[in-house]
Amino acid sequence: MRLINNLDKIGTSGVLLTVLLSPCCFPIIAVAATVLGLGSFELFGEWTMWIFQAMVLISIIGLYISYRRHRCLYPLIAAVISGFLIIYGYHFDTSDYWVHLLYAGLISLLLATIWNYRRNKLHSCCNITSNNQDQLIELRSTITCPNCGHKKDEIMPTDACAYFYECEKCKVRSKPLKGDCCVYCSYGTVKCPPMQGSNPCCTS
Repeated sequence: MRLINNLDKIGTSGVLLTVLLSPCCFPIIAVAATVLGLGSFELFGEWTMWIFQAMVLISIIGLYISYRRHRCLYPLIAAVISGFLIIYGYHFDTSDYWVHLLYAGLISLLLATIWNYRRNKLHSCCNITSNNQDQLIELRSTITCPNCGHKKDEIMPTDACAYFYECEKCKVRSKPLKGDCCVYCSYGTVKCPPMQGSNPCCTS
């Protein structure tokens, strides 16, 4: 699971490693490598660009997996654009500036990975918070529709109880069961934040 969750960072690290260890394929990198005496160094030989593109694909897959978790589309869009620039530049652009598209795609992929890392951290912080007594409050709950059985992960509000819940599948609007303060207490895997705390304001 940890490997899957870090697939985007593994892919982007692989891209950067391929570039650094194969400077002949990337002229700007080659200039810097020449200063270090690595100007003619070529680790992967004729496989360099295929490995480079494979790492880009791994990174995009990792960003898609992260998108399904935090639902922020922008890092994934940036990664897809970077992949398009790299594929188009290498396979279809016949001008002398094709390598510039590779650099643009590389920078875009790096920014997408950094952006995605920040979104993952923000998402993790949103899943668990704490109240005034330093008691951990879990905000993520999987709610099951009592009408059709559809399940969905939701982030519960911290300052109010959710009395109604509309299922995205069957569109039926549900109310809490008798004796419960909200739909999460009735149909969720985790009680609502006020009920988790030492002062359940929803029942007052």
